Amino acid sequence: MKYAVVFSNIQNSENYQVMVPDLPGCSVNVETIDLGLEKISQSIKSHLSILAEYGEKIPTAISIDKHRKQYAIDNPHTYAQAFWAIIDIDITAYLGRSHKINVTLPEILIKQIDECVSKNEAYKTRSGFIAACLRELGK
Repeated sequence: MKYAVVFSNIQNSENYQVMVPDLPGCSVNVETIDLGLEKISQSIKSHLSILAEYGEKIPTAISIDKHRKQYAIDNPHTYAQAFWAIIDIDITAYLGRSHKINVTLPEILIKQIDECVSKNEAYKTRSGFIAACLRELGK
């Protein structure tokens, strides 16, 4: 899932606060942008791990454009100099245990799925492709 993150300058400092609007409470303070990207990725994974441990639903990411518009309205002065990035996290590990099921599909659809899987490394398998489709439906 692609989570939007916002970098804002910490007052009276050269450091940044990096926040994930889709995951309230998920933020880090860092000295550099590169370190911010690394640390916020780790923080997102930890946050999702805790949600999964407590059986909470993994929040769906909202587009960066929607976040930018909302932040401009809610916090125009704080975020005037802020900048945004996207962190892509594979949330499969946080969705719970997998269960094997049998699915019957038309042959042409299976061929189309296999073709799509072979062209896109993100899916890896038919199951990965179907899981990604289901996540899209949940948005």
